[in-house]
Amino acid sequence: MIPRILEPEAMDGPEEVAQYDAMDHRAVNEAFVADFLAVHGPCRGGEILDVGTGTARIPIALATADPYARLVGFDLAPAMLDRARKNVAEAGLSGRVRFVLGAAKAPTALGDDRYEAVISNTIVHHIPDPTPAIAAMADRVAPGGTLMIRDLYRPEDQETLAGLVERYAGEEAAEARELFRASLHASLTLGEIADLCVAIGLPADAVSMTSDRHWTLAWRRPG
Repeated sequence: MIPRILEPEAMDGPEEVAQYDAMDHRAVNEAFVADFLAVHGPCRGGEILDVGTGTARIPIALATADPYARLVGFDLAPAMLDRARKNVAEAGLSGRVRFVLGAAKAPTALGDDRYEAVISNTIVHHIPDPTPAIAAMADRVAPGGTLMIRDLYRPEDQETLAGLVERYAGEEAAEARELFRASLHASLTLGEIADLCVAIGLPADAVSMTSDRHWTLAWRRPG
């Protein structure tokens, strides 16, 4: 089994943020939005919290897909949120997307508000101990609301990991390939995230593999 090797929790240099924002994550983001809406149903006009929003590409995609979607983008990196605000303004969505600066690894940073849904895409592998963070995300879901978290999974062997890097980053710049490789090393296995769910009171079967490189946690709070 490949050991988990953590990577930096935030990219906050202007060049790093620009490089990240320029990477083509459109297909992955659109799939996330489609899968969320399939689980949650149409948005109801309440706020949806996006933890680890980065440059706000998922809030933009969700607000574009559903005219009732209103979002709060939460991120650790000020430079990410600076770019996120620009992206949202360019998309004409500033009235439906707002931002909060904070660290997901500090559960109290999410505040006391309840949300129509809490979503997060590829932030868990940045957090040294994701258990308190995921517990806090679940706690912030209002009755009848949805928690959906998606992240990369850590393969069992280096051969599989190398194959994923080649398949999904083989044509990217060397820096982007190494970033993806490091992210896979820092991710959880399917068993680890299932055990985490049980530890915080969520069903183990809320987690499943949803691609050859992603697991997804999808859970509805009883209403």
